[in-house]
Amino acid sequence: KPRCLQSGAAFRRGLGPSLSLGGDEVEVEVNDSLMRFFDHCAKFVALVEENEAAMCQVNAFKEGPEMKKVLEKVASALCLPVEELNADLVQVAFLTCSYELAIKNVTSPWCLLFTEEDARVLEYLNDLKQYWKRGYGYDINSRSSCILFQDIFQQLDKAVEESKSSKPISSPLIVQVGHAETLQPLLALMGFFKDEEPLRANNYVRQMHRKFRSGRIVPYAANLVFVLYHCDQVKTSKEEYQVQMLLNEKMLVFHHSNETISTYMDLKDYYKDILENCHFKEECELPKANITSVDEL
Repeated sequence: KPRCLQSGAAFRRGLGPSLSLGGDEVEVEVNDSLMRFFDHCAKFVALVEENEAAMCQVNAFKEGPEMKKVLEKVASALCLPVEELNADLVQVAFLTCSYELAIKNVTSPWCLLFTEEDARVLEYLNDLKQYWKRGYGYDINSRSSCILFQDIFQQLDKAVEESKSSKPISSPLIVQVGHAETLQPLLALMGFFKDEEPLRANNYVRQMHRKFRSGRIVPYAANLVFVLYHCDQVKTSKEEYQVQMLLNEKMLVFHHSNETISTYMDLKDYYKDILENCHFKEECELPKANITSVDEL
């Protein structure tokens, strides 16, 4: 998307003149098959993206008691019959309030329509959509991102091999720019921010302290950084290469170690199944019968 290309170019300029090539702007390479893998995954497109039934939990919450209460309050504030409003219109008003506050630091008049409790309800509505469309709702959401996951580790493998051979690291910095829809499935594939109970239309109260909050996971300018370290003063060769991951400039805790740093070998071992057995073409192949049922997921 144009805004993605602009973000990539702006980020590169922000890195400073030390990384410029004679002061010339470096063209951003477009690789949609890698960074927009979801568009190239037929199973995801047919059974989730374009399948209204896949959003049944989202649609049920729109008609549920929590949203009904918000609709009634907004209709009353606007002196409108509640029948003239629906969850989508109210969400547009809420997002308008959110955008102006986040981008311009301006309190929009639309914000006056909502209380903090209303905001929590509308946040949950958005989280439900992200959960079922880009997160843990269906396996294909995250499995489709394995092509990007494997590419990241191929780049790390290359750096390790070059380091072991005492060669200069050919790509000391690799920047890949995508969208929230690129990052959210990747984080789900890696198992981050997974709640014990799935997000559903009928468990809003039980999910008040959920881990899966898309506004915190993929806010504006969300970023995930893999940092590979070559460590000289170590006891074993296994510890020579270590990794940290940062999401939005904050270190993530690895599942297998409960630490913010891991040996590269341990990390690869933990994700061995994804690295060796997740094949994009097979994962994204549609069932032979032309079915658009969520049961296939």
